[in-house]
Amino acid sequence: MINFFRRKSKYEKLNAEYEKLMKQAFVLSTTNRTLSDQAAAKADDIQKLMLALETKK
Repeated sequence: MINFFRRKSKYEKLNAEYEKLMKQAFVLSTTNRTLSDQAAAKADDIQKLMLALETKK
């Protein structure tokens, strides 16, 4: 089985959340700039966590 039962690492989970927030920020950028900035700020926080995990390896 091609890693069907393999669990995602913390880094992979954070990366998925980061990508979701960046897409959301992009979509919101055309309609509501405030919400777009909030989503981008959350994504930035997640990216900092990802970098911290990367340096621990």
